[in-house]
Amino acid sequence: MKDRSSEPLIDVGQLKVGMFIHLDLGWMSHPFPLSSFKLTTEEQLATVRSLKLKQVRWSPSKSDLQADAEPIALPVASAEGAASPEPVAAAPAAPSAEELARQVHKDALKAQRDALNLCEKQYAEASTAFRQLIEMVPRQPTGSREQAEALTKALLAKMLGDSDLNIRLLSEGAGDRNTAHALNVSIISLLLARVFNMSADEMTDLGVGALLHDMGKLELPARVRSRDDGFSSAELQAYQTHVAKGVALAQKMGLSAGPLLVIAQHHENADGTGFPQRLNADRMSAAARIVALVNRFDGLCNPAIPAKSMTPHEALSLMFAQGRSRFDATMLNAFIRMMGVYPPGSAVQLTDDRFALVVAVNSSRPLKPRVMVHDPKVPREEALILNLETQPDLGIRRSLKPAMLPQSALDYLSPRQRVAYFFEPVVTRPETYQELAA
Repeated sequence: MKDRSSEPLIDVGQLKVGMFIHLDLGWMSHPFPLSSFKLTTEEQLATVRSLKLKQVRWSPSKSDLQADAEPIALPVASAEGAASPEPVAAAPAAPSAEELARQVHKDALKAQRDALNLCEKQYAEASTAFRQLIEMVPRQPTGSREQAEALTKALLAKMLGDSDLNIRLLSEGAGDRNTAHALNVSIISLLLARVFNMSADEMTDLGVGALLHDMGKLELPARVRSRDDGFSSAELQAYQTHVAKGVALAQKMGLSAGPLLVIAQHHENADGTGFPQRLNADRMSAAARIVALVNRFDGLCNPAIPAKSMTPHEALSLMFAQGRSRFDATMLNAFIRMMGVYPPGSAVQLTDDRFALVVAVNSSRPLKPRVMVHDPKVPREEALILNLETQPDLGIRRSLKPAMLPQSALDYLSPRQRVAYFFEPVVTRPETYQELAA
């Protein structure tokens, strides 16, 4: 990795559009997708200045500034005093169609990797922030609340705006299960709240409650922290006390009513069959109804015992077929539309019989996800993501359990044992990328 400490510093007041800068701040401390980027608008400049930094690092070689006119080179005099003309370089040969295609593939592959790396870096920083705030809960409850609010606002700063978002499947390195569960529930719940046009304050309350919904488990013995079908009556009762314990911790932290209700009601059901108070939908807050729904989905996809996990497609199908009464019907339908019939992480067979793994869903166009297609002729590390939005004659025929895939496709697609999600702005790819990916 390049050492940026040698890159020049510049006063923030001297920054210009076109400069490539590095913010020596954590991801939670600024609203930009990355800490290193090129300034492209005056609005970005104003935002950087609002961060109260005196200086930032910048990379002249990556910057795109208006260069001064280059000096005109005079002809070199010959020994006889006459000016010798500069030798004329031969024009480079035009690249062949094959070379152009190779370059397009290379550029598209780099863009694809950069997008995934960005998501994974942001997820890693969010994971670290979550673990730190959870460690603070018993000894610094007020500080933990402030950290939960800061993390939620950082997620919202990246999430809110006019652009569409892809729901993105991350790689296997998703951290410990408790952290992954908290972030999955928070991120997907916030995306669903965005669908319902909740206000920023409502989404902040929802996000804080979602991050902390299971913190009552900190006070339970490890053996009863995850629900098991084999629990005795006493063990089930002990497990269910995590809700009341979470509420008590939330009160010590000074949480407001919004996140407090999410923690208190995240196991309630719309039909009154949940716990601990058997509330129905009319008595649940809107944020709690969202979190209860997403909490169930993630529990089906990422149970404590991996062998019992469902594919995201199976989890959605079960929730729709068997659990419609358990959830707010409007929210369940919106959730399925947002995640797509085949959510990221689903192994599928396409209508041309190829096998693929769904890796991203545009939340506003969920029926046409992005997939990685098994192609024995292309090394896995060079596989391009195919956007089904651009393929009117190609679709998904069916969802498959990973065990149903041929061994070669299973090895190539490597379906995730644990599903972790993040989000990214929708980027319109060049047509050449789409044609090549097809």
